[in-house]
Amino acid sequence: MKQFRFGYVASIVLAAVMVVTGCSSGGTETESGGGQGGGQQVTLSMHSWRVEDTEGYKAIIKAFEADNPNIKIDFKPFKATEYNTILNTALQSDSGPDILQLRPYAPGITLAEAGHLEPLDNVPGISTIPKDVLAAATGKDGKVYGVPLSLNSTQFYYNKKIFEQNGLQAPKSWDELIATAKTLKEKGIVPISFGAKEGWLLSLSHGVIAPASYSGTDYLDKLLKGESDLKSAEFLQSVQRMQELIPYFPENYVGLELNDMRTLFATEKAAMFINGSFELEGIKKLNPDLPLDFFPMPTNDGKQVLTTWVDGSYAVNAKSKHKKEALKFMEFMATKKFGELFANQFKRISAVPGVSTDDPLVNKMAELSQSSATPYLMVVNFAEGKPTTKQTLENALQGMYLGKLTPEQVVEEVQKSAATWFPPFKK
Repeated sequence: MKQFRFGYVASIVLAAVMVVTGCSSGGTETESGGGQGGGQQVTLSMHSWRVEDTEGYKAIIKAFEADNPNIKIDFKPFKATEYNTILNTALQSDSGPDILQLRPYAPGITLAEAGHLEPLDNVPGISTIPKDVLAAATGKDGKVYGVPLSLNSTQFYYNKKIFEQNGLQAPKSWDELIATAKTLKEKGIVPISFGAKEGWLLSLSHGVIAPASYSGTDYLDKLLKGESDLKSAEFLQSVQRMQELIPYFPENYVGLELNDMRTLFATEKAAMFINGSFELEGIKKLNPDLPLDFFPMPTNDGKQVLTTWVDGSYAVNAKSKHKKEALKFMEFMATKKFGELFANQFKRISAVPGVSTDDPLVNKMAELSQSSATPYLMVVNFAEGKPTTKQTLENALQGMYLGKLTPEQVVEEVQKSAATWFPPFKK
């Protein structure tokens, strides 16, 4: 794992408050004669933005509750696009969950700086997690505020059967990728399952495609030192390539969201799908027999690269009435037992060291994350600002796909955003 640098509040929030106050930071207590020694049984509220993980967490929570019979976990996920607003509203009104899923890097660190999170440095086992992984949930005060879940990667998934039937192989260059897409389109097959309705999917897709334009770390080093900027030829080319792919997207792609994209690919109506490692489980659930593989992004200099970052972590609400019990769950999260449960349940790379899975694609992602990784720039380095530079890129790319902005105007907007807060650009 390479070392990473890290750097809609809604006006109508009444519904959000009503949703979260039912399982507030106080949790609940009931008398319990069962379990080890009887005593009070505590129910901890645990919030997440991963609705699709609900069934998977049942197995993980069951394992924790078996070892901690006086602690119950009430797992409640929210729609990803609404989670931040619901969570922030709840925390500000002192009614947040006991345990909360924390966005990685700047968004999560901002909650720590606001005093909403409990430091976790003394949680047993947390010191075994590498510092560059913990960095995604480490505050500017040097304290750790979240136990990381996984190491994510983004890549092109592809249908091996469709490729073989049309004499195609995983592309080794940008030109080969375009030629592959052209061949598929001529055969009447949707080349790339893609949608522009949800902004975060645009920055995610850009995170896959962009590293091909700057080939390795030299450009990143210059960027982070202020020796280059986001109007550079390399970054402009990455946006131009996002535009170049438009002919190979589905019809009406601007109105498609993640569920549409996932279904289009899983039902074999599209040959490729740009997305993250966290989609692997969902794809396989929809179609367990899908002949699935992925390829890393081919770079301009003939290599390949996998965009990686540390995904969300779980944190403890500083105002929880049951910190001791919540911290017990944090301790569980830092164990190899949790890591193995998580990795195999969700088909993802665990943040806990020494964990492998029974899925060859996950292991392939893990290997490439070690040998051919590049950081997800907009998450790791440019997730600050108001709005964040990441959000600015998403909005600008949506504008480009609606025909309102040129690639040159997109990078101008992104650079303008970063220049308001990114220290190397303020020299």
